[in-house]
Amino acid sequence: MANSGTFRKGHKRPNQGKHGPPKATLAAREAISHFLNGNVHRLQQWLDEIEATDGPRAAFTVFAALLEYHVPKLSRAELTGVDDGPQEIIVRWLDSTDPLQEG
Repeated sequence: MANSGTFRKGHKRPNQGKHGPPKATLAAREAISHFLNGNVHRLQQWLDEIEATDGPRAAFTVFAALLEYHVPKLSRAELTGVDDGPQEIIVRWLDSTDPLQEG
């Protein structure tokens, strides 16, 4: 009997673990995605109502809580400088006039 899933031998999803992501987790993510996609037109109205009754902070908290389950979370990394001593980190934004910008 053939496997009806989309698994391809040798193809792993990020963070799937030894046996792949749990089916319940995938089902929950899919359900939340369908709910959000089906109610996009109503979401603004709900957020406006929450803002009117509880304030903008409450509306933002609700919006952030919805996004938490739909948008992948980023992992955090900390540079401690223990191995090589203190390191200087330079952050800069490139614009179209910067000769070092790729492209």
